[in-house]
Amino acid sequence: MSEQRCAVVAVIGAPNAGKSTLVNALVGAKVAAVTQKVQTTRNLVRGIAMRDEVQLVLIDTPGVFAPKRRLDRAMVAAAWSAIEGVDAIVHVVDAAAHENQATGAERHSVEDSESITKALDQREIASILVLNKVDAVARPALLAMTSKLVEQGRYTDVFMISARKGDGVDDLARTLAERAPAGPWLFPEDQIMDAPARVLAAEITREKAFLRLHDELPYELIVETEAWEERKDGSVKIDQTIFVARESQRKIAIGAGGQSIKTIGELARKEMEGAFGRRVHLFLHVKLRENWTEERALYARLGLDWDA
Repeated sequence: MSEQRCAVVAVIGAPNAGKSTLVNALVGAKVAAVTQKVQTTRNLVRGIAMRDEVQLVLIDTPGVFAPKRRLDRAMVAAAWSAIEGVDAIVHVVDAAAHENQATGAERHSVEDSESITKALDQREIASILVLNKVDAVARPALLAMTSKLVEQGRYTDVFMISARKGDGVDDLARTLAERAPAGPWLFPEDQIMDAPARVLAAEITREKAFLRLHDELPYELIVETEAWEERKDGSVKIDQTIFVARESQRKIAIGAGGQSIKTIGELARKEMEGAFGRRVHLFLHVKLRENWTEERALYARLGLDWDA
């Protein structure tokens, strides 16, 4: 048996750059919520990938941007805290946004990416540049943006990938594994994330709620797994509550005739059964929880710093 090696890798980037999709692709399983909305990831999610005798502990972080609210500040602080003491940093950049800066969101993505590049350079921290969504970018434009970013930052390597399709992901994983230092694994070989199953279950439901509700409901919602009951037949009964900030949001989350909450539950249950490998009985409730973004105790449960 060869010597064990382990690397802790921080994956950072602007909102919606594809960090969670990349972490899921490296792990080979869903460990982080993914939606088309920015700021889906709120706290640090650690996915665990195995490459032969090398364990890669991948820290998926909230998107780094110019924060305005307390929750925003806490998420950005969490992202920067993730780089402390890691073995490698992967900076994920949305290549498609860099090429097409027509919308405000894409301009902000470019600005946020460049601010991360400069911040890493000012801290004299080297990282690996990963240009994501390259399948949507013409090669001349791709080479031009790569040259600009490399000139601005301290990058040891550049990878061009499509995390959604899996293109280029193995090359990145191979490089991370080759450079992993000798040392014992931090987690069992068959573990794919460091959070309890009930936390993953809550993340799955939160993702489905975002995907279902789109622009109708802002990001002022959280999902908590209230009860987890193991049954004799091997199945599990899960009770979850979706908390929203206003009464109008509660009505939207439930939907006409309860259709929205029913669809969210069906999608979440199906994914949970795939993730946990057994039958799931899921019961969802929607409750009003005004000003939850100002609850200190909730920040602690999310692993966020209230005073950031």
